[in-house]
Amino acid sequence: MIEFINVNKTYDNKHFALNDVNIAIERGEFVFLVGPSGAGKSTFIKLLLKEIEPSSGTIKLNDIVVNDIRRKEIPFYRRKIGMVYQDFRLIPTLNVYENVAFALRVIESAPREIRKKVPMALSLVGLSSKFKHFPNELSGGEQQRVSIARAIVNSPSIIIADEPTGNLDPETARDIMSTLEDINKSGTTILMATHAKDIVDSMKKRVVAIEKGQIMRDEERGKYGYED
Repeated sequence: MIEFINVNKTYDNKHFALNDVNIAIERGEFVFLVGPSGAGKSTFIKLLLKEIEPSSGTIKLNDIVVNDIRRKEIPFYRRKIGMVYQDFRLIPTLNVYENVAFALRVIESAPREIRKKVPMALSLVGLSSKFKHFPNELSGGEQQRVSIARAIVNSPSIIIADEPTGNLDPETARDIMSTLEDINKSGTTILMATHAKDIVDSMKKRVVAIEKGQIMRDEERGKYGYED
């Protein structure tokens, strides 16, 4: 599903952002990516999204060698990935339905397909009744649910969640994690970068810990393991 083989990434200052990283994540796994700030988590995600290139090594997603993807092919490649961010990144002038539909419109989905898929995605995140609301009319948790609906509406094989609970209160964060867990149970692979110790420790999922660009721990039912 996801494979990093001897991956190194150095920036102009010759600092190793990732140093000889080897990891395989199988289809359907739920994996937490943890570590101190500056450890290499963001670099890991950017490499997977092909926002940056590795200095050496090989990256694969669904047997596609990411290194070999040409620039014009990147938008098509990213359709396989759903992104959920800490800051929601909703378009304020569009309502809930339109925000989710936007993800399909940019890939030129047929109107009939949009009318079918958007209500299904909103139903999965429990927002069917608020499809006409605008982002400023929603709570933070509801906005994040819209973000998740937008991420899953194109049926991606993987969701990358980058600190998705960072701006939420603990109870709302638990609700968001329950939603992500339900999506994972349907077969979608989830890779989540987080500093949320309580969430990681309570969910008992696979934990991959990065420190100074290296994988220091990879535990099947791991814990956060840091004091932030």
